[in-house]
Amino acid sequence: MSEAVTARRPIETYLAMHDEEIAERVEAAREELGSRVVILGHHYQRDDVIRHADLNGDSYQLSVLASRTDAQYIVFCGVHFMAESADVLGREDQQVILPDMGAGCSMADMANIDQVEEAWDQLTDIGVVGGKSTVAPITYMNSTAAIKAFCGRNEGVVCTSSNATKLFESYLKNYDKMFFFPDQHLGRNTGAKFGIPLDKMVVWDPHQDLGGNTEEALHDAKLILWRGHCSVHGRFKDWHVDKIREDVPGIKVLVHPECTYEVVQKSDLNGSTSYIIKTVEESPSGSKWAIGTEVNLVNRLATRFPDKEIHLLAPDLCMCATMYRISPQSLAWAMENLAEGVVVNEISVEPETSELANVALGRMISMTEG
Repeated sequence: MSEAVTARRPIETYLAMHDEEIAERVEAAREELGSRVVILGHHYQRDDVIRHADLNGDSYQLSVLASRTDAQYIVFCGVHFMAESADVLGREDQQVILPDMGAGCSMADMANIDQVEEAWDQLTDIGVVGGKSTVAPITYMNSTAAIKAFCGRNEGVVCTSSNATKLFESYLKNYDKMFFFPDQHLGRNTGAKFGIPLDKMVVWDPHQDLGGNTEEALHDAKLILWRGHCSVHGRFKDWHVDKIREDVPGIKVLVHPECTYEVVQKSDLNGSTSYIIKTVEESPSGSKWAIGTEVNLVNRLATRFPDKEIHLLAPDLCMCATMYRISPQSLAWAMENLAEGVVVNEISVEPETSELANVALGRMISMTEG
């Protein structure tokens, strides 16, 4: 699904270059390529990469925006599943490049297609799928194209942290239960908004038979949650909320719904990355915020709004290590090779998978934007 091409310029030649030389090379290559290239920068990227981005945003938003440009090349400064989504949603004449193939997502890696299909088969064998009840698979955007295609094939849908609530509302009206992957916390927090009790939510561990559950528990469950999580948002603890409230009187706690149920319950507000940014943007001068999300975004908000007191919720840094794999050096390498006519690190989803993934994404769009 991903293709690596031998580069005319080896990456090693960029590692010893000074930062400003790297930045100049990126911009020179961009000027040479002109409208043929668009550089996408996810919100969690480091500042020395974001400075070169033509478009900033979350993964789905960036993929849609890129598909609407005239660009032939989409250079995605993000992680692997994001580049896959850009290829699925992009035009046939567009090619997607990931500057570093090591930029993955630990959450997405916690659910592979073989595990998901095996889980579905086990649920079928005990009559949860195909029995008296109806089950819909729902995958978070932070998943592989193969899992998105699985949902497309099985009447399921893709969701984002922005539209999960709206999609849950629709599916709860039409299905008896949902199988949600790969992030258990987003699923649990969204289900709780609809009053689903915790004892009607079970966690599926792909390394155990029946996910570590009894047949009775699976039949009784309203929500089956895959045992996956975000390695960044999972580091925030409920005691961090207590501590920041003690240390900074009058502060409001704003967290991402990938945080644990306990953290979300103790927070004042929770929502997607876009929601977090908008909330801070619209808050009054002098307001105080403790934000539970990736540190690069929090620091960028603090710099952007010096009239507001902005803290990272946890006392230690919560950086997305795999996102950090995209560096100015790897970006310069990819861009200069493109300028010489060499497409490196192309992310290409095979046609059948892309078509079915688009079915699941199309359902999402029709249910939330139609």
